[in-house]
Amino acid sequence: MPRPQTITTYLWFNGKAEEAVQFYTSIFPNSHVTRVARWGEGGPAPAGSIMTIAFELDGQGFIALNGGPEFAFTPAISLLVTCRTQGEVDDRWRQLTADGGQPGPCGWLTDKFGVSWQVVPAGLVELMNDPDPKAAGRVGRALMGMQKIDLSVLQQAHRAA
Repeated sequence: MPRPQTITTYLWFNGKAEEAVQFYTSIFPNSHVTRVARWGEGGPAPAGSIMTIAFELDGQGFIALNGGPEFAFTPAISLLVTCRTQGEVDDRWRQLTADGGQPGPCGWLTDKFGVSWQVVPAGLVELMNDPDPKAAGRVGRALMGMQKIDLSVLQQAHRAA
């Protein structure tokens, strides 16, 4: 029997938690809202407005909070998305950078809400950890020149002599 999730990522939004959760759950399969909590009378936001939204992205639990402007996201924390195919990398990259998201280096991006993501193909770790330091180095150099990761280019770099 699988162990229940004991650590949950909690994301602080400035009034856009519901919009963000709708955006994220539309991108990832097996994703949905699991619970909504609303502010009561006397809270820091209007009574009845959304305080938190618990949700799952492909079975992984998260909580979004409408916390206000006090804190903002930084690239110091990112969500890693491991994709099975290049097509999945391309789709996730396009979806997460849509409507104002910004591409970054080496598979990193920032979505329109300021959340940082790493979108990587499943084969990247094996290529980067090849016991042949020259092959791994070629992969690393090729990766450093990319924004969205292209697995076929990394595989070519790996095979190059």
